[in-house]
Amino acid sequence: MKIYATVASLFLCLLLQGRAVEFSVAEIAGKKATVCRVDLSKEKLRLFLRDDTGRSLKTFGDIQSWLQPQNQRLVFAMNAGMYHGDFSPVGLFVSDGKELSPLNTGSAFGNFFLKPNGVFAITEKGAQVVETSEYPKLKSRVILASQSGPMLLRKGVIHPVFKPDSSSRLYRNGVGVPTPRVALFVITEAPVNLYEFALLFRDVLHCPDALYFDGTVSSLYAPTLQRNDRRMDLGPIVGVTE
Repeated sequence: MKIYATVASLFLCLLLQGRAVEFSVAEIAGKKATVCRVDLSKEKLRLFLRDDTGRSLKTFGDIQSWLQPQNQRLVFAMNAGMYHGDFSPVGLFVSDGKELSPLNTGSAFGNFFLKPNGVFAITEKGAQVVETSEYPKLKSRVILASQSGPMLLRKGVIHPVFKPDSSSRLYRNGVGVPTPRVALFVITEAPVNLYEFALLFRDVLHCPDALYFDGTVSSLYAPTLQRNDRRMDLGPIVGVTE
């Protein structure tokens, strides 16, 4: 089965005090996806989970309210990893260099545990997506990290259990890293299977490594696109503020 993929720029660029968050539209198997490109040489990514009192920040609105007294506001955000019923991360969570949840190397049922799973991390050397067993070997200080699964791509190879003709199609989101200075956060605008989603990162966005974040809960906040999704309450959330 031949799957066609294209990418078309929306030419939407939000300039923030000399910084830039860029949005574009890509297409895989006739289905569109929104691509959020963050240039890490100009932007600082943040991971959100709880406020200063320990209360879960479960929505983009919760984060906005928490940021307001700090004279900050969200300009981009997306759910960024799987979580338990109490909204705590299933796996590793590192924010501002502090580990709030440890690496999970266990085995169980569900997408998170579909090995190889992996970690999206930002270190002093830039962004990367690594397989879970490789994370402890990172030599640079980790500034931000979120663990999820499965890996969509590892060194350009699609996860071995993905099938091109799979009928399991959902709205999905994930992250890919084409270079250490760029992170691409992607959310589909139509249901796709995991194989198609992996192809999007490999063949359209040219990412050698990519990580699946989630499906049904996939949500995007992007004021410049007039997006403020509210499908479900969320656990880990990645974002950019000004």
